Amino acid sequence: MLEVDPGQGRVIWNDEIRNRYANEKPYRDWLDEETLAVDDLDEPAADALPAERDAEVAFTRRMAKLGYHYDDVQELVRPMAEQGKVPLASMGTDAPLACLSAKQRSFFDYFNQLFAQVTNPPIDALRESFVTSSVLYIGNHGNMLEDCRDTCRLIRLESPMLSHAEFDRLCAIDRVGFKTRRFSCTYERSAAEGALEQALSQLCEGVEQAVRESANLIVLSDRAGEGEVPIPSLLSLGAVHNHLIAVGLRTDADLLVETGDAMRAHDFACLVGYSASGIYPYAAHGCIRDLCERGQIALSGDEAVANYDRAVTAGITSIMSKMGISTMQGYHSAQIFEILGLDDSLVEKCFMHTSTRIGGLDAAGVQRELNERYDSAIALAKSPSPEQLPTLGVTAWRPLGGEEHLINPKTIYLLQRACREGDYNLFREYSVACHVPGRAVTLRDLMDFVPQNAPVPLDEVEPASEIVKRFNTGAMSYGSISKEAHECLAIAMNRLGGRSNTGEGGEDPARETPLPNGDSKCSAIKQVASGRFGVTSRYLSSAIEIQIKMAQGAKPGEGGHLPGKKVYPWIAEVRRSTPGVGLISPPPHHDIYSIEDLAELIFDLKNANPGARVSVKLCALAGVGTIATGVAKGGADKITISGHNGGTGAAPRDSIYHAGIPFEIGLAETQQTLLRNGLRSRVVVETDGKLMCGRDVAMACLLGAEEFGFATMPLVAMGCMMQRDCQQDTCPVGIATQNCKLRGCFAGKPEYVVNFMMFVAEELREIMAELGFRTIDDMVGHPECLRQVEVPGNWKANEMDLSDMLAPATCEFGRAIPGADGRHFLPSMAADCQLEKSLDATLFIPYTANAREHLEPIRFRADIDNVNRCVGTMLGSQVTRQHPEGLPEGSITVDCDGSGGQSFGAFLPRGVTLNITGDANDYFGKGLSGGILTVRPPEAATYKFDENVVIGNVAFYGATSGKGFVNGLSGQRFAVRNSGATVVVEGVGNHGCEYMTGGVALILGEVGPNFAAGMSGGVAYVYDKFGTLAGNCNQDMVRLCEPSVDEIELIRSLIEEHAERTQSPRGIKLLYQFNTLKRHFVKVIPRDYERVMNVVADAEATGKSHEEALQIAFDAMKEGE
Repeated sequence: MLEVDPGQGRVIWNDEIRNRYANEKPYRDWLDEETLAVDDLDEPAADALPAERDAEVAFTRRMAKLGYHYDDVQELVRPMAEQGKVPLASMGTDAPLACLSAKQRSFFDYFNQLFAQVTNPPIDALRESFVTSSVLYIGNHGNMLEDCRDTCRLIRLESPMLSHAEFDRLCAIDRVGFKTRRFSCTYERSAAEGALEQALSQLCEGVEQAVRESANLIVLSDRAGEGEVPIPSLLSLGAVHNHLIAVGLRTDADLLVETGDAMRAHDFACLVGYSASGIYPYAAHGCIRDLCERGQIALSGDEAVANYDRAVTAGITSIMSKMGISTMQGYHSAQIFEILGLDDSLVEKCFMHTSTRIGGLDAAGVQRELNERYDSAIALAKSPSPEQLPTLGVTAWRPLGGEEHLINPKTIYLLQRACREGDYNLFREYSVACHVPGRAVTLRDLMDFVPQNAPVPLDEVEPASEIVKRFNTGAMSYGSISKEAHECLAIAMNRLGGRSNTGEGGEDPARETPLPNGDSKCSAIKQVASGRFGVTSRYLSSAIEIQIKMAQGAKPGEGGHLPGKKVYPWIAEVRRSTPGVGLISPPPHHDIYSIEDLAELIFDLKNANPGARVSVKLCALAGVGTIATGVAKGGADKITISGHNGGTGAAPRDSIYHAGIPFEIGLAETQQTLLRNGLRSRVVVETDGKLMCGRDVAMACLLGAEEFGFATMPLVAMGCMMQRDCQQDTCPVGIATQNCKLRGCFAGKPEYVVNFMMFVAEELREIMAELGFRTIDDMVGHPECLRQVEVPGNWKANEMDLSDMLAPATCEFGRAIPGADGRHFLPSMAADCQLEKSLDATLFIPYTANAREHLEPIRFRADIDNVNRCVGTMLGSQVTRQHPEGLPEGSITVDCDGSGGQSFGAFLPRGVTLNITGDANDYFGKGLSGGILTVRPPEAATYKFDENVVIGNVAFYGATSGKGFVNGLSGQRFAVRNSGATVVVEGVGNHGCEYMTGGVALILGEVGPNFAAGMSGGVAYVYDKFGTLAGNCNQDMVRLCEPSVDEIELIRSLIEEHAERTQSPRGIKLLYQFNTLKRHFVKVIPRDYERVMNVVADAEATGKSHEEALQIAFDAMKEGE
């Protein structure tokens, strides 16, 4: 912020402006004197508060009325109370949405979390915790435009979670400026239809009156006595919140919730998101204390409750960070959810402005479901086990009384038999078992086909051998699944002409060599995710398609963490990391903060492999069509829309079950939006998300997809038994494990996957013939061939309205352009990035032909400007294709004068050196793959080199090898995820060396805050002359120490090379005074990495080979966990 004052004739800078306003009034004194903590409040007398409304209701009945199940207690509440963190799950979800379930589900299940994709990306709430806050304030917020003491009269809550004692203090508060009123949110079970709606209206009127009478702390409680049905706390809260807004009183009071039905972090995030400022989860706390009393939790009740609250707070922070929100105050009342299964009338009244597109239950429908839950709770008393909560079976199939599951023992048995025996008739039985009449598990179960054309003979339909070329397997990384399973999928898909996907874990270059029988283990799709594991020039050059993973269906907005016990030596080798040391995938791509940044990465990857198509993987959510439009305009060749129920090796349960939406909705929106804007024919559209059979593929095709992804079912075909413990590394069939003994149990064969894909294609052909389509292209984007049908016996499912999803779309913009109205991809409409006009194509590649073909070294000069993006990358691609291991150092040297554009030297391979005399923009040296980059200011420059930024943000992101020397400062996020490069710079901004897993970084100056956050490998040496490193370094995973004698020599040699290559004045000065100044160098090294290196050194000292030493170190780390 700055102010230009013409009167004074000067510019007033940020600090002066801030100080002026900060000193206008005694704000600090007001805050210190008026703002309270909950502990500052008096503890109420024993008789000050009324008896609890549900005191006479038996414990089990009370919990059942609130919607608790045995599964909730054992799989959610208990682990959170014991471990203090949100539990994990795996393999996605194959149970019905709440709006389709024949069971009574939590009201919170109708709400799905939104998350950021591309713009304003997610943040890492763990490694960047210094920007996060869980604090909320309640009390007299006053007029936000008025500065006075009264507006500071607030109570500070460290988190929205309240203990019993804190809640009681707030309910009994007796201080000037605070007045509490408590309201019961229930209705009588004996009341007639409309009781819920009437109760909500009375509640809203009562709260309005209380606020008008100066109450500013409103407590909403769902405690229910005998004969009373508790209203879902979120519904009561939403109704009151919206009503107070409507009558202009919302800022006059804060809402506190005494909730019994909230138990998961998702539930509490919903409450905060719809304006709860404080939450007392009395039922969850009571359940935990009951478990402690019965000895099922080996902690005191207070400890267990504190663990639970801490887990919930961390869970809310994680959920809000998916939207790039760092403070609880920013998330409060933000309503960042999408509703699936509630009617517009109810949403408008209680959750205004929340997206809802498929209709569902109105107030009467919600009342019916609540009454059914109440009746089931009462019936427990007559059951054989009246003290036992019922099971629901959402996470795992149950033989009796549990939820429906797409993948159950019957479907697993039939599919595996069909694929192993090559029996299409068995596959037909399997397909029928996936879609049982009268059962609704997915939105596809609410639809049927409506032929619009005359049937065609089956032999006129596109053959299965061509259809399967549109099939892809999911992005399952080598690390999440075993080598055998990963290679099995690749071989199968290569036989078919389809594509397997590496996932984010990289791939062994040895797999590029075909097997003697002609099979290939090389994955056709190479994924580029936020971790950039193994993303080298060679990796990209071997791809047929390069996929940018913006989000994952099973855990959108989440990063990843591969625990050290699963980073086996062979996994570490491919990922270019350290055995036994955990690996972190950050939630965002650190080179994508806008749609323009995504377009830049697309351009970078097209330069890295001009022959590959570039795809972008998005997750289905409200607004995905708008995002897809930006992606199409950004030059992508393909867009993947991933459904919420895709599989995963491990993810927080809240993400698996409550983030994202079904692919059907996201795919339909994408097709409609792209077509409306005349962009559909420019891109291929793929979808995935529990595609089970040909019927599913047919519906996806009619909704707009022309390619199709499968992940879970190919695993089942190979032998997966859906044990759903993938994160434990204990897979009994050798798929989701790296354990050598368990890998020996793998019995899958490529033939099984081939059979599955061919069976799906054959079933699809039969449907195509019935609908009158001869080719997939003819079939794409014809929703008029689908209709909604009733599901017998499922009243909730029959309340859905799919009309928006099945609405046809037409081209509204660009109709004059031939092909713009196409419903599917047309090669003639493909984006043109004009690579042939780039500096590489016009100068670098033709000028270096002899150097590449005949190994004749060459050095030449080139003028550049910041419009020259991705300089050197296409040249590097040519070098890699001709010489996969790179060229000898010094083979090609280009001296550039000017200002380098974005991604200068990206993915540069060994043997190529690019020198800049000038400066460079963001992403300098991204993915450096063995090349050498240097930057130095022009000789005529008058500024101090070591005090000015000469390369932009995110330099050397994902570098895997090579060297970089920068005569000047770097922007933020320098060397993020560096895994092997050696880089020298004279100062860095915030978040330097974040997530680094290998290599060396030498910083000859100051570092910004959060240095080395998430750093798990490699070493950084910092010239800490002013002693600021300790305060700016995130020391959660690293320690600071003095370099050894050998390391001091390494530092000296790097400074010598830096000075030689860049003529750095700072480097020359350091060398001249090195013996005096060397004491200022500090070594930054990850603790686990140091431990592994020490074990490796000790083992090698006893005569062990390096490979043996790594295995010994891994075993030691695994035992240490």
